[in-house]
Amino acid sequence: MNIRNITDGISYVGVNDRTTHRFEALWPLPAGVSYNSYIVKGSSKTALIDGVEISECDKLLSNIREIAGTEAPDYLVINHMEPDHSGSIKVLRSFFPEMTIVGNAKTLEMVKGFYGIEDNLLKVADNDTIALGGLTLTFKLTPMVHWPETMMTYVNERNVLFSGDGFGCFGAINGGVIDNETDVEYYIPEMYRYYSNIVGKYGVFVQKALAKLKDLKIDYICSTHGPVWHDEVKRIGGIYDKLSRYEAETGVVIVYGSMYGNTEEMAEAIASRLAEKGIKNIRVHNASYSHLSYILSDIFRYKGLIIGAPTYSNTLYPPIESVMQAIKTRELKNRVVATFGSYTWAPQAVKRINSVLEEAKMLTPDMVSVEAKQAPSAKTLADCAALADSVASQLLS
Repeated sequence: MNIRNITDGISYVGVNDRTTHRFEALWPLPAGVSYNSYIVKGSSKTALIDGVEISECDKLLSNIREIAGTEAPDYLVINHMEPDHSGSIKVLRSFFPEMTIVGNAKTLEMVKGFYGIEDNLLKVADNDTIALGGLTLTFKLTPMVHWPETMMTYVNERNVLFSGDGFGCFGAINGGVIDNETDVEYYIPEMYRYYSNIVGKYGVFVQKALAKLKDLKIDYICSTHGPVWHDEVKRIGGIYDKLSRYEAETGVVIVYGSMYGNTEEMAEAIASRLAEKGIKNIRVHNASYSHLSYILSDIFRYKGLIIGAPTYSNTLYPPIESVMQAIKTRELKNRVVATFGSYTWAPQAVKRINSVLEEAKMLTPDMVSVEAKQAPSAKTLADCAALADSVASQLLS
């Protein structure tokens, strides 16, 4: 049981899930995921902050009893209603029938809609407070990070922020709960992947949330997934700030599809030339093999984006079509882009890729496209080198 005292009056009572194969039935979980729940115990009242996924509810109940004994929580604060956190609400209410469920107006609508619960609810608004006796909960509404009801809860006296899915990451808790107890670098790539997969579309709302939090002194960030951030608070906040402004590191992601190796040959030529030009962070993804989760993570992390595909049934090769839709959905910005492709008789692939980029407002006057008819010729490969030169020049200037 990963029960930890975080600071005076605040404990971690979350659980690990090492068996669910895909988060939201979409995103791979090779290292599992944690569902984080917390207890805030004042001198007169106790609050449980967030629940867990329904299949892990027995573990949560056991952890609560380990901390609170036979005493029931007075409040259940719901920062986010997605069922990986709220799935346990009905079970918790059955064990603690007098426990008041706390949420904003949109939250309580969802409590009714998902679970049919309409009694013993407390509606809170932005900056409302609940006194627990020596500890005070202050609520900060942060809509669309990443559902419309999301909010965060701040404990004034301990400088602790319960951030819901904000600042979270994939990966189960491996013993250490607070960042200074564990290998932080293990979780950083999983934070990029979590953000790009789950939150990526909502950068403007993340920025609004960060603005709302900027005057708070925060010693601990307690999210609903991943470690509790303490030593790394500034770094983690910086990563979220950068990602939500669609800023990225110097590097290039090459995403391609290839049926018989012709488009792949172009991708390899581009990657080789980028390395010659001094680009070290190069990530190459064959979209038929790399999961979209990892492709998106790299696309959010690095500034250069080169996309290639063959024409398929007079349209775009399906794995790349999925990538393009995901990029468009997430409203990606501020990238140095280029495109390439191949065809046998109908030159559609590059045209289709560029059309999506135009819809996404990602085309630039400097963008280079290269297309091969049948197999790439020596001229085609020279054009691929020129494409790489253009991207490298823009990144390194």
